[in-house]
Amino acid sequence: MKHQTLDQLHAVAEVNKQPVMSRTQRLVRWAELLEREPSRLLTALAGTEYRAPPERDVMRGDDSPIAVAFTDPILHDEGLKDDSYGEAKRFFELTDHQLHEIVCYCHVGEVMQSSRAALSVRAAIG
Repeated sequence: MKHQTLDQLHAVAEVNKQPVMSRTQRLVRWAELLEREPSRLLTALAGTEYRAPPERDVMRGDDSPIAVAFTDPILHDEGLKDDSYGEAKRFFELTDHQLHEIVCYCHVGEVMQSSRAALSVRAAIG
């Protein structure tokens, strides 16, 4: 058996890294990212509860709470593929109701403070 470094293996094969964070760890990480700039204004998503699932799944917004998570290299390495509603629902293992509470404009208007989003993420943990 020949031993190779991970970099050497990447040169000759696609290496699939398995996620190591639990659902709770991913959500805590997201909340911590949002808490770093508590007064930062983030974009809310409009009317998530009124959209058909295929339309809702592709919803996204520049500088949304989901976009904050997507810019994190750790969550990206764990498997967060983009900053869409559907991807956040899948990756963070959230129900539509839970994700609606985090990102929808009906609770906060067009923008929200990052600290408010963090509280909603933490509420989804337990």
